[in-house]
Amino acid sequence: MQILSCPSKLQLLEGILWKCLPQTLSVHGAVMHINRGNPAEHEVLVDSWPKFKAVLTRPRREVAKDDSDFYTNMYAAFYHDLDAYRMLLQDSDAINWGQTFYILGHQDGLYEGSRDAAAVKQGQFSPSSYFTYLHHDPNKIHAQQLDPSLRLSTLNSSHVDLLDETWAYGGSEHSRGYLATLVRSFPSRCILDSSGRLISWSLCDPFGALAHGYTLPEYRGRGYMTIVNKVLAMHVHASGFPIYGNVALDNVRMQKCLEYWGFQRLSPLCHFIYHTPKPSTGSI
Repeated sequence: MQILSCPSKLQLLEGILWKCLPQTLSVHGAVMHINRGNPAEHEVLVDSWPKFKAVLTRPRREVAKDDSDFYTNMYAAFYHDLDAYRMLLQDSDAINWGQTFYILGHQDGLYEGSRDAAAVKQGQFSPSSYFTYLHHDPNKIHAQQLDPSLRLSTLNSSHVDLLDETWAYGGSEHSRGYLATLVRSFPSRCILDSSGRLISWSLCDPFGALAHGYTLPEYRGRGYMTIVNKVLAMHVHASGFPIYGNVALDNVRMQKCLEYWGFQRLSPLCHFIYHTPKPSTGSI
């Protein structure tokens, strides 16, 4: 196992991962952020270099201090060789198996690797899958003109509570901290009403995906989400990122929105695999 910290090697890796899109979307997005200031404070691990067979991105150990904070403890994975990935996954120097964490990626072997590693480490795992949608040219997204009484802006710390309240997975200290990090460190766009009230928004996550899009219910059906996502996607695309997002399999409404905007559903699913550590055995 090696940690890649040399800027030239990380730039080379980014180019290699680009050639393997879309299977590398999550890892590639993380590496792009690392090469552009590293706002999430992630690092890259490979089984070998330069001819790597498996790659992981993870939060730096000094960042992943809370063993239960799976919003921070998120890994992205890609492999050329499943056995090499399996070995990297089971390496305690690569993965902190005393923590709760997520691994995500676009290859079916992630499930097999997590299953085998969880058995060896005596932990538990729970997989879930999402459709991934990709857009090649966000300039072609048709959006209406914004009402003059409204204005486009970026999210700030005062908006975090509302984001957490309206997010299906919000409501905890960890979720609020995660959203605060996204707002502080990653691109976002939003619409404010004439009084400065937040009514619609979207963000970019540490893996380069468009995420957390939401419009307050009383403002829906007016095209605000289209405007917000187009403006954000154009900004992110200008920085060289692929434009993509992951959508729950049962979220038909958002799937239809993305297809209307011109996004293409990819055949590989994005797999999110939730790991919990071996249960502690208390003494009697």
